[in-house]
Amino acid sequence: MHAPASLSLVVVNGQPFALPQSTLASATLLHVLRNDLSLNGPKYGCGLGQCGACTVLVDGIAARACVIPAQGVAGREVTTLEGLPGRCSCTAGLHPVQQAFVDEQAAQCGYCLSGMVMMAVALLERNPDPDEAAVRRELSGNLCRCGTHVEIIRAVLRAAVLMREAQA
Repeated sequence: MHAPASLSLVVVNGQPFALPQSTLASATLLHVLRNDLSLNGPKYGCGLGQCGACTVLVDGIAARACVIPAQGVAGREVTTLEGLPGRCSCTAGLHPVQQAFVDEQAAQCGYCLSGMVMMAVALLERNPDPDEAAVRRELSGNLCRCGTHVEIIRAVLRAAVLMREAQA
């Protein structure tokens, strides 16, 4: 699918979207995801790329959507929390990382959850068998004010097992 010159193509969660150049030129990726595409997985936290609530995957790499100009993702693949089940052969409708977070009750208020899940997916796609220290390093840039860090780390380690079992 080619977009007319006044539109740019952005692929989000496997679906192509043609967005006006004017929108892409003036907005952040987070703004486009939430306001134009009605995807509420990524959250607005600090607006400075420091808290991690807005984390998405851009071409499989974890990125902070609040500081990425929307025009920077034209022609690239963006995955939000809503698109994670499409990245695996999930029978239960949840990505294994999402399922592990449910199983380990790794959320309290849930505001940081999307960013934590997205960082965990990026880690496990690069390193399918991380140790606890690797998980802690990966998630160190994502803030959780409720104090569910222990459950979150357990969830990521459990997700690693679930993903390896699914591939076996």
